[in-house]
Amino acid sequence: MTVTIYHNPSCSKSRDTLAIIRQSGEEPVIIEYLKRPPDRARLRALADAIGLSIRGLLRENGSPYAELDLGNPKWTDDQLLDFIVAHPILLQRPIVETPKGARICRPPERVLDLLTSPAVGEYGENTQR
Repeated sequence: MTVTIYHNPSCSKSRDTLAIIRQSGEEPVIIEYLKRPPDRARLRALADAIGLSIRGLLRENGSPYAELDLGNPKWTDDQLLDFIVAHPILLQRPIVETPKGARICRPPERVLDLLTSPAVGEYGENTQR
């Protein structure tokens, strides 16, 4: 099974999600989206797979969301995609995609339903990686 994680190694939730995936026996494809941002088509496909609007992909905290006035309903989906491509920190994280589906894994345990053989245990900063 192919597991893909859109990962930010600076984010504890993203690190914990990656640890849960690895504990399940999977070695995921890791896309560090701040270094290799997904393009507009990929972002749209992720939103569709998750079942969210493009606006639902936006991260408010720790990003330029407020200063760009992205809460304003005037922005179209195409414009919001342009903002995410230009400022990948705006993308919610982590996003995990498997043949079972895709979702934003906050909290990290949300990844368990996407895995074939999820490991049962405690997860967090002290989780073995």
